Amino acid sequence: MALLMDSFFRALAYCMLPRVIAWSVLPLALMVILALGGGYFYWGSAIAAMSAALEASTWLAPLWAWLQQQGLHNATGVLAPVLVVVLLTPLIVLVSLLAVAFLMTPMLVSLVGQRRFPTLERQHGGSFLHSVVWSLGSTLVALVVLLLSMPLWLIPPLVLILPPLIWGWLTYRVMAFDALAEHASKAECEELLRRHRMTLLLMGVVCGYLGAAPAIVWASGVLFVAAFFILVPLAIWIYALVFAFSSLWFVHFCLAALQQLRAEQPSPVPDVQPPVVTCPPESTQQLPPPVS
Repeated sequence: MALLMDSFFRALAYCMLPRVIAWSVLPLALMVILALGGGYFYWGSAIAAMSAALEASTWLAPLWAWLQQQGLHNATGVLAPVLVVVLLTPLIVLVSLLAVAFLMTPMLVSLVGQRRFPTLERQHGGSFLHSVVWSLGSTLVALVVLLLSMPLWLIPPLVLILPPLIWGWLTYRVMAFDALAEHASKAECEELLRRHRMTLLLMGVVCGYLGAAPAIVWASGVLFVAAFFILVPLAIWIYALVFAFSSLWFVHFCLAALQQLRAEQPSPVPDVQPPVVTCPPESTQQLPPPVS
């Protein structure tokens, strides 16, 4: 628990560094390009498709009739943008996470390593290709579980538990591996992930809840159309900053845990050969006979 809280507050402090704030703009720039491009080409068609799907739904027909009786004649037009945003938010979170993992995490690992762990040996247990395969594989598993669990979101308690749990698992898998890939060996990485699995999962779930908070700003940009181009980039930047904090939290925790793991291992005893003592050669000179 002491290691968990220490790394938490250190991550908060590092988020205040100007260079970290500047680095968080990199995923923001990427996300703004993707969001503006996708919105320009697909926003109208996505809203139209969602409205058509809502109107064609037979089991929602009584709801639309009741809302029309209450004076709301364009219920599908109001709900369609909200539902599109709800469906796109996990994708935005996913792309933000991968952007932070590939763009920011290496710089944050180097920053923490230089400032706090300058003497920690780097054994390069994970290559860039290994990191990419690990991240994409974990992301694919998370997406499959997320899609399969969507019907359970209709149960009120589960909608507050399942998505953060899934995102927490993905966050812990991606960021813990990236935090250890440069400094730890393969065996050390496996040992730390096994030893601290529950703590890392808890950290991931907390980061998952923190990542869900900016969705309010994102949804507000849809509801308040006049502020769309201000609130949506703001929400994306908050996502990037939250994931930067998450990455820093994992880096501080994992590198400190790696330092403790190496301190537990006994230092190798040097193989020193005992000195060889050589006796002087025996003299071959004949001694005189004793005097009788």
